[in-house]
Amino acid sequence: MDSLLRVNGIYKSFGGVKAVQNFSMDLYKNDIVGIIGPNGAGKTTVFNLISGVYTVDQGEIILDGNHL
Repeated sequence: MDSLLRVNGIYKSFGGVKAVQNFSMDLYKNDIVGIIGPNGAGKTTVFNLISGVYTVDQGEIILDGNHL
């Protein structure tokens, strides 16, 4: 079964700060997931990359077969 959302090896840095490094996940129809971690772990940055607020420096985000 193909994933509805595929996040593959995304990276994002702000200046010299690496906010997200090599993050990947696959989500399928009817999945309910959460991303947990300590403050400063990059959770909000991952959300902003997936939603298009930020552009990825490296990697890919595919939603329903379309590259974002």
